[in-house]
Amino acid sequence: MTVNHASARYEGFGKEGKGAITTKSGVLDKQPYGFGTRFEGQPGTNPEELIAAAHAACFTMALSFGLARAGYSGDTLETSAAVTLDAVDGGFEISSSALTLTAKVPGISAEEFAKLAKEAEMNCPVSKLLDCEITLEHTLES
Repeated sequence: MTVNHASARYEGFGKEGKGAITTKSGVLDKQPYGFGTRFEGQPGTNPEELIAAAHAACFTMALSFGLARAGYSGDTLETSAAVTLDAVDGGFEISSSALTLTAKVPGISAEEFAKLAKEAEMNCPVSKLLDCEITLEHTLES
């Protein structure tokens, strides 16, 4: 079992407040976030972007391991995730995470690839964590 750590600090309140996110690994070190980075395209990050990165990474790694267990040696898996934040009942909710995968896997049939990709989408830990619609589109390149 692993436990990972991150922290967030927010100074000020509401739209005028500014935050910073730091991870134990140091990959994020006082990375700015706030209303401007979340809704106005200002430099920095936001929770939905971090969730999208986590989902894309987790799914891609899960599929990589699934393909290896099935006996395939790798070429390339490339995934993007689009996480949607919607206004709902005076608040907000993450309503979906849309995964888009492009892959090169020598010797695999389209049917087996689709099966393994769906298993990875359903079973990666981040997919299990998310309480929203998850979709997967994939392209298998030759």
